[in-house]
Amino acid sequence: MTLEMQELAQSILARADSTRQEVEVYTVKQKSLQVEVSDGQVETLREAQQIGVGIRVIHGGRLGLAFTTCRDSESLEDTLRLAIANAQSASVDEYNTLPASQPPKPMELLDPALAKIPVDAKIEFANNVEKAARTHDPRVTKVRQATYGDVIYQVGICNSRGVDVGYEGGYCVASLLVIAEDAGQSEMGWSYDFARSFDGLDSIKVGREAAAKAVGMLGASSVATCRVPILLAPEVATDFLDVLGPALTAEAVQKGKSLFAGKLGKMVGSAKLNLIDSGLLPQGLATAPVDDEGVPSQSTVLLDKGVLQTYLYNSYSAARDGIESTGNGVRASFRGAVTTGPRNFYIQPGELSQSELIAQIPRGLYVNNVMGMHTANPISGEFSVGASGLWIEQGQTVRPVRGVAIAGNLIDFLKNVVAVGKDLRFFGSVGSPSLLVEGITLSGE
Repeated sequence: MTLEMQELAQSILARADSTRQEVEVYTVKQKSLQVEVSDGQVETLREAQQIGVGIRVIHGGRLGLAFTTCRDSESLEDTLRLAIANAQSASVDEYNTLPASQPPKPMELLDPALAKIPVDAKIEFANNVEKAARTHDPRVTKVRQATYGDVIYQVGICNSRGVDVGYEGGYCVASLLVIAEDAGQSEMGWSYDFARSFDGLDSIKVGREAAAKAVGMLGASSVATCRVPILLAPEVATDFLDVLGPALTAEAVQKGKSLFAGKLGKMVGSAKLNLIDSGLLPQGLATAPVDDEGVPSQSTVLLDKGVLQTYLYNSYSAARDGIESTGNGVRASFRGAVTTGPRNFYIQPGELSQSELIAQIPRGLYVNNVMGMHTANPISGEFSVGASGLWIEQGQTVRPVRGVAIAGNLIDFLKNVVAVGKDLRFFGSVGSPSLLVEGITLSGE
């Protein structure tokens, strides 16, 4: 079945037949809804729909881009002409190229029931998230943000080298930020979940998790500076992966902006670490039959037992290195250029539960929150972040801790991973299980 956005892309490409350029048309249609509630009342209810067309033209190695949000014939013709004009005025780069057609794997990414859920049911879901947090513990006194959102989208990609693909999908998300108070102290707790179907979300789980995190940190204090093992919660480990993902793109390496430059075939992490990027992951938020320039999705092993196997490539960066794209051409939107980025990016889970990992620690810290990870240097790998969590004595958590800092180098950090949990969890398109890291200095009192 040819989808609406695919037909639109085909019709625009047909207009370009006489231009004698290489032309790519990227079309997207997206409908979204967001609900935010507080104290049982709707604070925000926002629905939006957008259609966009991005055109990429390559002529003699010169690249031109243009976009429009209009579908009328005149606007589409103008956008095509603008992309051609932009290409004519650009500088030559021999690596500018469009991918050739390859058959993608068919996927079912849209639950038809998602579009049929009434808005009242979505509001009720958000209210239930808030109720679950408030009833979990009376010390939960404020709800900053209880949200439900969903997105249904359709994408079409066609180019003059035979790419002609369309797909549709949808997902829904829930999140909650609460405050717990006791004895004059307040702490925040946050939770998040997503699913491809409305029935796949659990309002009670989201609410209770946020409440438990906030209440669990009441009474937190610092510790003396020490060198101990730390256990990163999945949500914290994904904060580290958020920095590593862009640094593992060939684009960053080619620009000299990656700490992994020149390290192919070398040990850059613990033998316990297997790091994977996949556009094929079942139920993954970034799963699709193709990347954003029409290259079929694949799974790519980046770290195999700590050894760096490859980088992530789109068509341009692959041409520069003389290899095939890994299907990692991504766009921030139809308005922008194709860059290189991770898809579903995650650490392969191990065999130990989180409680089994904690039991291995005679004295250390379970880290459930870090602050300032965005300041990490993706070129040198140096980082320094504030941290909080639960202090561990003799294999058990005994009290909450905040006001400490963790600093070091990301590669040293990866090499110090001594155990990987089985509790893989995704936050958006980035996922990790719990990670036990040894030899870390906590800067405290």
